[in-house]
Parts: sequence; structure tokens; C-alpha cells
Amino acid sequence: MAVARSRWAGTGAFALTEFRVQVHEGLAIVTSMIVQVVLLPFVTILDRAILPYALVGALLYSIFQLGQRLQNEAAYIRIDHKLTELYHASPLTAEGYFVGMSAGVMLAYLPPVVVLLVVLELLSPLGALAAATLAAVGVALWVFTSSMGYVVSTLFKENRAIWPYASLITNFFGVLPPVFYPLFFLPAGLRAVALVVPTSSAVALVEGAQGLLGLSALQVLLGAGTLALESGAMFLFALYWARRSARER
Repeated sequence: MAVARSRWAGTGAFALTEFRVQVHEGLAIVTSMIVQVVLLPFVTILDRAILPYALVGALLYSIFQLGQRLQNEAAYIRIDHKLTELYHASPLTAEGYFVGMSAGVMLAYLPPVVVLLVVLELLSPLGALAAATLAAVGVALWVFTSSMGYVVSTLFKENRAIWPYASLITNFFGVLPPVFYPLFFLPAGLRAVALVVPTSSAVALVEGAQGLLGLSALQVLLGAGTLALESGAMFLFALYWARRSARER
């Protein structure tokens, strides 16, 4: 038990420190909604029938973007401030560094998520099942995207290299799959593929629970199972990678 506690030493304190740093960047928090703010009016004008789908997608996309923000922050601390070695030399563990930073970024960037949740409730209210599903897949998606963001942040030596990574990740997970548009817009043969992508599977599960999509039991099992597996595997890998990165410094 003592070993387990020591492994997470400093996590809470570092999370609060990171939260304080992030909340001073108000413009960054506001602009984290820019894609959603641009897309939702277009959806409303062009085809209001798919607005409920786009709102669910915008909400979960905002959660996915937390990983992108963590990727930027971790790289900034490591490359520009060169503070990573100092943190690892302190009682703060590698696991605490990764999880604490993830939690701090998440807390600071919750306001855009809450705003979109309020808009969703006003325009397309969630039932109890849909709300519970949203909470579950939201946590799983946050774990996946934060873990991936941290790992990716260690793969380059200059901050300018972050843009190609960010562009590829955003397009692959947020633009190509059915996040802002319904799953049934895809050909039947591609729907199973979309259900193994964390962002689109999370969106589809909420829309299914909300009654917007008619998902079969097999599709629900595929989406929920792969999301849980991918989130758990990515988190464990990120913990391993955090420890390995700390040892290499």
C-alpha cells in the first residue's frame, strides 16, 4: 500500500499547479471551441435535422481536444522551459507528472465542455440513459486522448514539429469519422470501422442511448468494447512510457 501511495506522490499538488497555469490562458480556453462554433451554425443553416448529432459530436470532440492541449503543454514544458528534468528530480513521480498534468488541463478546459453540454440540453435534452452513457464514454475518451497526447508530446525535439502531429491526429479522429455527422451517412460496410475509432464510437454510443441512432446489440458491444480496450491499453502504455522517459533523462 505504501509503495502504491508513493507511486502517485505529488499527483494532486501538480494537478492544481497545472490548473493554475492553464486558467491564466483565457484566450486559449475560449479558442478551444472555435471549430465547434464555426461548424454548428453551418450545420444549422444547411441541415438542421442533423444538429442534434453535431451537438453530441461537438461535445465529445471538445473532450478529445483535451489530449491535444496536453500534448502542447507537455512539449512546451519539456522543450521551451526545460523543466521536465527538474520535476522528475523532485518527489513527483513520472506517473504523477503525467496524470497530474492531464487532470490540471482537464479542469481548466472544462468550461467549453460545460457550455456545449448546456446547449445540448436546451436543444436536444439527454435522458437518464444517454446522460450516463455520456459520462462513461466521456471519461474513457479523456483517458484515451490524454494518454495519447502525452506520449506524442515526447516524440519531437522542436515545438514547430507539433503542428504536423496535431493536424494528422485532429483530421484522423475528428474530421474523417462520423463525429459531427451521423453514423448512418457512411456506407454500411464502413460503419464497423467507425465504431472502433474512439471518437466516433463514443459519439455513436451516446446517440444510440439518446434514440438518435438505431444501433444493434452487436454494434453497441463493438463500440463500447473497443473504446474501453483502447482507453485502458493507451493509459497503461502512457504510464509505462512516462516511467521510461523519466529513466532516459
